Amino acid sequence: MAMPEQVGAADRAPSPAVDRALTVIERLVAADEELTLTALAKATRIPLATCASIVYTLERRGYAARRVVGRSHFWSPTLRLYGLASQLVRKVDLSSVAQPEMRALADELEMPVHIGVLDGASVVYVAKAATAGFIQFDTYPGKVSPFNLTALGRAIAAYLPEGELEALLPRLVPGRGPAAGDSSEEAFRKLLDDVRGRGYAVEDEEEQAEVACVAAPFFDAQGRVAGSVGVTGFARDLRGKRRKAAAAGLVRLAAEVSRRLGCPSGALPEMKLIS
Repeated sequence: MAMPEQVGAADRAPSPAVDRALTVIERLVAADEELTLTALAKATRIPLATCASIVYTLERRGYAARRVVGRSHFWSPTLRLYGLASQLVRKVDLSSVAQPEMRALADELEMPVHIGVLDGASVVYVAKAATAGFIQFDTYPGKVSPFNLTALGRAIAAYLPEGELEALLPRLVPGRGPAAGDSSEEAFRKLLDDVRGRGYAVEDEEEQAEVACVAAPFFDAQGRVAGSVGVTGFARDLRGKRRKAAAAGLVRLAAEVSRRLGCPSGALPEMKLIS
């Protein structure tokens, strides 16, 4: 007979109690205002008595607070939940979250693979899996580039909330490469529509002659875009079938990074690997 710790995850029965407790926590956090017990039970479809037991336990452990007004009790989450999240964030190092997979993809494509995050109107390279060989591209952890002139930045910008995108649009930087195009806000919005339509971003000789890059976005536990993974290569090597192969590999890598950051699979955008 197998011991409990030897039983596979697929064979384990889920815990209804834990599922309900997590549902209550998620609803409290998502709510824009304090909730009465009745409203919370209705929103979560959890019996009132069960819901009460959960929030009283959360209150005792410091994860929920109660405000009493007459005979009504209003519930809200506390920052102790933020404290837990902060501890986890400190442990999540994007430079190593998928390093083996980055290395494997770099070897497969024979191009360096990067992770980039948005910082203001710039993309910061936070990780790199380099390739062997004499020729090395000028990409390194800590490098900063205009967000709109890199595939990394475009992949992120395409999935930003509208308010955050609007704040960035006045800071678009014209390209200096031979294929640099219209740097207007209208043109950039059209470009982002294309990114969402095919599932990955491309920059082809717009920032620098003979250099191109492809990137795909990844998402955090709340389903928000958190960064992107990309490859850089000679423009001649990132066209046609090789571009499709790079895009397919990056979409897989981005999905794996998203999974490790806790993103629900249903929150990932549909990736259509079209040319």
